[in-house]
Amino acid sequence: MYAVIRDRNQQTRVQQGDVILCDLNGHKPGDKITFSEVLIVGNEGKVTIGKPLVTGASVTAEVIGDKSGDKVIAFRFKRRKNVRKKRGHRQHHTQVKILAINA
Repeated sequence: MYAVIRDRNQQTRVQQGDVILCDLNGHKPGDKITFSEVLIVGNEGKVTIGKPLVTGASVTAEVIGDKSGDKVIAFRFKRRKNVRKKRGHRQHHTQVKILAINA
């Protein structure tokens, strides 16, 4: 069984036991989270597509911890003007383990 969930601006295909990265803030390890925005549920060849969401479907998950994403470097310059700006950024994500898909 699998499901496609929407977390803010991302759509993610999940199965039971998967570990995914989400943009959740303020959760501690061990907290239970319910994703109620389920777009698609698939079970052994039978696929239920929501319009836009599947009614009565949800995904239950547990927070594992925090993790930083890859470093992104934004470098801009103007040639022959001695203008250089280098900025770095690392997005913070929350690791989540999928416990159950309720359809």
